[in-house]
Amino acid sequence: MELLRANLPRVRIPEPTNRIYKHECCISFDTPCIFQKSEGGLYIDMNTFLAFGKDCVGWNFEKTGNPVYLHIRQTRKLVCEDRPLKKPTLLAIGVDGGFDNNEPEYEETRNIAILPDYVRLAVDAILMAEGAERKEQVASWTADKKHISEYALNLQQLGNGVFIHPSGWKCAKCDKTENLWLNLTDGMILCGRSNWDGSGGNNHAIEHFKETGYPVAVKLGTITADLDAAGNANGIVFWTDDRRTEDKQNLLIVLSKIGALLLSDVFSYPEDESVLDPLLAQHLAFFGIDFSSLRKTEMTTAERELDQNTNFDWNRIQESGQEMEPLFGPGYTGLVNLGNSCYLAATMQVVFSTRSFCSRSVYHSSIFCMIYYMTQSLKKAFEAAPADPTVDLNTQLAKLAHGLLSGKYSVPAPEKEDTTNVANATPIAKQEGIPPRMFKGVIAASHPEFSTMRQQDALEFFLHFIDQVERVNAGKPEFDPSTSFKFGIEERLLCPSGKVAYNRRHDCILSLSIPLHLAINKGELEAFHKSKGERDTQGKEVSADEIVRPRVRLVDCLRSFVAEEEVHDFYSTELKAKVTATKTAGLISFPDYLVLHMRKFVMEAGWVPKKLDVYIDVPDTIDISDMCSKGIQPGEELLPEPAAEDMAEPKLLADDDIVSQLVSMGFNNLHCQKAAINTSNAGVEEAMNWLLSHMDDADIDAPISQEAQSVDQSKVDTLVSFGFQEDVARKALKASGGDIEKATDWIFNPTNVSSSSDMDVSSSTTSIADSPLPDGGGAYRLMGIVSHMGTSTQCGHYVAHINKDGQWVIFNDEKVRVSKNPPKDMGYLYVFERLNS
Repeated sequence: MELLRANLPRVRIPEPTNRIYKHECCISFDTPCIFQKSEGGLYIDMNTFLAFGKDCVGWNFEKTGNPVYLHIRQTRKLVCEDRPLKKPTLLAIGVDGGFDNNEPEYEETRNIAILPDYVRLAVDAILMAEGAERKEQVASWTADKKHISEYALNLQQLGNGVFIHPSGWKCAKCDKTENLWLNLTDGMILCGRSNWDGSGGNNHAIEHFKETGYPVAVKLGTITADLDAAGNANGIVFWTDDRRTEDKQNLLIVLSKIGALLLSDVFSYPEDESVLDPLLAQHLAFFGIDFSSLRKTEMTTAERELDQNTNFDWNRIQESGQEMEPLFGPGYTGLVNLGNSCYLAATMQVVFSTRSFCSRSVYHSSIFCMIYYMTQSLKKAFEAAPADPTVDLNTQLAKLAHGLLSGKYSVPAPEKEDTTNVANATPIAKQEGIPPRMFKGVIAASHPEFSTMRQQDALEFFLHFIDQVERVNAGKPEFDPSTSFKFGIEERLLCPSGKVAYNRRHDCILSLSIPLHLAINKGELEAFHKSKGERDTQGKEVSADEIVRPRVRLVDCLRSFVAEEEVHDFYSTELKAKVTATKTAGLISFPDYLVLHMRKFVMEAGWVPKKLDVYIDVPDTIDISDMCSKGIQPGEELLPEPAAEDMAEPKLLADDDIVSQLVSMGFNNLHCQKAAINTSNAGVEEAMNWLLSHMDDADIDAPISQEAQSVDQSKVDTLVSFGFQEDVARKALKASGGDIEKATDWIFNPTNVSSSSDMDVSSSTTSIADSPLPDGGGAYRLMGIVSHMGTSTQCGHYVAHINKDGQWVIFNDEKVRVSKNPPKDMGYLYVFERLNS
């Protein structure tokens, strides 16, 4: 009893606001399941509600002194393989009513060392609460929740005698017969919005709303009276005013009223989102449409999005159709796809194949600094972590490294039909992998896009990751493993006066354009296009095996980086005017790991994004020593420093050409001017990207101020603390609308630095290029490839190929196998390791 009384003050009953972890250890990938990964189950600290595996719970006791834990152990249930699958009723994965993610079922046992009544209340509260891991997963995977629209409930329909025939639909303003929307006020059938690639509609439905104000429309072809299509009522999540209705009887009543209309695509234009119309059957009957006779013929917008996210072109990048030997053990652990997280998995597999990220273990002034994988490093990481290690980047990186590199979780999985007897289970050639949920939560905390389950650009994620690691190590660059990717670039600008200016900056990727005009198979291309033209006239198709793609050498891509180019609107401090200068670039240091980014995504005429269908001839080794910058040469004269009047920030006016091109695309003139100004007239593409991401700004329609834009001094001070000069920081903030992250990107973006009309380049260099960088010889070997499948970085799939232990290995989410034919000519990112010189 004395021990009990002493420990009671440390036991807490969780509040609704507490984050409770009970599905995964906070500092390892152990789970309650006793098979393979965590034979001891999971221990939940009943004071902090953090979970720990058997090997880690002792560390928590040493650190916190908390003695009372809820011990959960799970064993897998035998599951019949031919059980019927329920049809989904919610656009979500792994939640009730959503798509089945085929997760196994478990039997659970719970124990606790001290169990008085007070502790029992705490135990019950923990067990009943939804785990923080589960909440985050559901929040990320559940599609936008539809609510009942007030516009639908209060809809006024016009008695204009319109009668809608059950078939033969066509847009009233063009010849479109697909993607048709029925306006529920006046019965007009009009086409939907136009997509980037010209597909979709001609925007007639949205234009009709702007003209009339009639608010609600339903997509024809998505309406169904087939209750089987809606699935079983059990588990449906019905949303009203953002409140979840879980009572089954209420759900059945709701379902009986609206039938399977949950699957219909109803859109509210004033709210600019998909909504629910519980009176849809009544609204359709107003125009003579018999709801009971309708059958679903088109995918809803949400279904189409999900279909795009679950169907990939497997082709050569995944080496599909080949028998590949599975690999297990240290360094061969797969990462479970959390739902379009392949960009993260492919990138991190490459990162943790570098020496700087997998073997660093250092201390600085008795403070732990970036330990990722080494003997006992996981414990040291936890000891140095804050009270909640789930939100600490250092700890989660150490956890991820341990999971990937220790080999603890890279073991063959048992056969499904033998899960009742784990001890006698026969290993098969696959592994389960580890889910990087906590790492994704930490790294995405400062980036709203990466916190979603949408597909992302692997390049953007890599840059964001390097930035976050650098921030954690601010002030101690000698302990920053991200510096192994960094190098210096020097740009030389030649003014027509004959004088020159030099500008230096740091970068961690070398972004290369692809000179298609230098393709080495021009003869084959010409013959193919001629043959294809002849077949097109005959109505014959070209098979995939016959397609000839341009093939460009990597060396030509590298040469394009150092080639001369013209810089327009360069302000010459010698001539006191804007002139056309000549720019060349070179490297002032060679990194330990060189990351090459191939610019495969370009804009076609009409500013339609396109992915180049091209092969890059990439050798196993390269030598870029000739790309070294020579610096100022004897006899060269530097441009004079800008005078005080030159340094004054001018009032930036929108470029008329940029504005006119954007207006011709259908954008508002005022919005186009703001886009041009906020991107410093960098170009149409930059302005359009800014415009598309700021359409919903509250002040988007506010008049443009004629005064110089004021800049928040606190934000200037923040950028200065990062090492940037104050005048550069002020201009960057002005060009990026006051956004610190965008301002940082603006400073590092070579296009903005060299061609912006109000960014004068002088002979002085900024302090961002003064910190030490790794350097050595320019000879490298290819050690990693991140390849992308799909038409856009926002969709498709990423796969990594890595040269490990003398052989190429494919990392395709949780699948890790020997690669027989690595797609060296199809990479999006190439990672080269410097050879010892």
